[in-house]
Amino acid sequence: MGMTTPAATSTVSFWINGRPMASGGSRHGLVTNPATGQVVRTVPFANDADVDLAVESARAAFPAWRATTPLRRARILMRFRDLLAQHTDEIAAAISEEHGKTLPDAAGSVQRGLEVVEFATGIPHLLKGEHAEDVGTGIDSHSVQQPLGVCAGITPFNFPIMCPMWMIPVALACGNTFVLKPSEKDPSASMLAARLLTEAGLPDGVLNVVHGDRQAVNAILTHDDIAAVSFVGSTPIARHVYETASAHGKRVQALGGAKNHAVVLPDADLDDAADALIGAAYGSAGERCMAISAVVAVGEAGDAIVSRLRDRVKSLRVGPGDRRDVDLGPLITQAHLDRVRGYIDAGEREGAELVVDGRGLRVEGHEGGYFLGPTLFDKVTRAMSIYRDEIFGPVLVVLRADSDEAAIDIVNQSPYGNGTAVFTQSGAAARRFANEIQVGMVGINVPIPVPMAFFSFGGWKSSLFGDLHMHGPDGVRFYTRTKVVTTRWPEHRDAVNLNMPTMQ
Repeated sequence: MGMTTPAATSTVSFWINGRPMASGGSRHGLVTNPATGQVVRTVPFANDADVDLAVESARAAFPAWRATTPLRRARILMRFRDLLAQHTDEIAAAISEEHGKTLPDAAGSVQRGLEVVEFATGIPHLLKGEHAEDVGTGIDSHSVQQPLGVCAGITPFNFPIMCPMWMIPVALACGNTFVLKPSEKDPSASMLAARLLTEAGLPDGVLNVVHGDRQAVNAILTHDDIAAVSFVGSTPIARHVYETASAHGKRVQALGGAKNHAVVLPDADLDDAADALIGAAYGSAGERCMAISAVVAVGEAGDAIVSRLRDRVKSLRVGPGDRRDVDLGPLITQAHLDRVRGYIDAGEREGAELVVDGRGLRVEGHEGGYFLGPTLFDKVTRAMSIYRDEIFGPVLVVLRADSDEAAIDIVNQSPYGNGTAVFTQSGAAARRFANEIQVGMVGINVPIPVPMAFFSFGGWKSSLFGDLHMHGPDGVRFYTRTKVVTTRWPEHRDAVNLNMPTMQ
């Protein structure tokens, strides 16, 4: 790993059958504080036997949890919701220490996860099926939504509490048991959530947490006793998850990467648009799948929006996430910092205009941290790597377009289709944009159009592999399967009939 682990460093455990558990293997990773570069704890990497143990715990707990009434399951989630709210500061502090994002940003992600829990507490209503009387003479039909069994989630480093909460509450409310493999880069938030669920009354084995790398992921994707896999991460890995798990007979929802565009029309309130774009581009150091990373400025909006962005970018404050006066923190690892710097180098070589250069930033007292200043490029073309690739850092690029038609075409030709936004004061232009854009989540003067929990989250094209989005109505559909029951209570015994049954 290239780092020395301090003797006092704690080790993150697994959570299996309602309690902490050590790994049976010897492989591990190091969790660093990105603001200092120092190792803060070690994390075990699960082997196949560890994953088997977690899945077996979930499989054994499934019959009793499935038999628990939806109302009782919902009440446990209600208590969990209250505990999440009470422990928001503790969870946010753990996220900030291991991820680097600011404390308010971390607390906001706890809140968004908590909202999914609130949605899931309505599960008795959401699991109601349909009923039809007299589909035939003396025959009724009804449908029921039933759980799948053991489900698994594989979640990314950028939202270590929110992304697991997109999956776990809905899966559990529907009667499934769950195995979570959170990011090994910031695992502590998931362990806190597991402890709080147990405190809320969740039976042992219903939720299990294992950590690890590719070996743990592939063990999950190929495990015979896992019925469904949910994933959030980069597009190449999302494709691998979808193809591998599907080939092993599993239901899959795999959310991939993004290159989210914001189109700024000439009639927009440019000051409001610039303020919105700064938060959307640079919040969480750009490490968001819903970050705006490309602005398409239409016509005369171009120079005007770039000048406003430049002034605002230069005023942003960078530092450790636990400092109250900081706007954005460090990147997650040294390797990721080097990668993002490499894209800035490439943008210069490719001929983009570097308006604000974030390289060379030094944060006093945190010289070992993985800091990069916010960076702004103008006059970017679609051929440049800083446009084509998901950089996942504090780098915003501006393209120019002659018309709103050309801007829509730019967005629609992107291989990604996660989120997008348009800034305009024209209802007609906004309506046309929302209708024609080939993207799963659309904002009208809203820069980060993340749906509330009672809608579903997901993109189009290479931003999603699978048919169903996360949480909301699609989440319930994903974590259940429909059974239709047709019933007759005959008053006399019918003669044997070998013909195709018809309803008369």
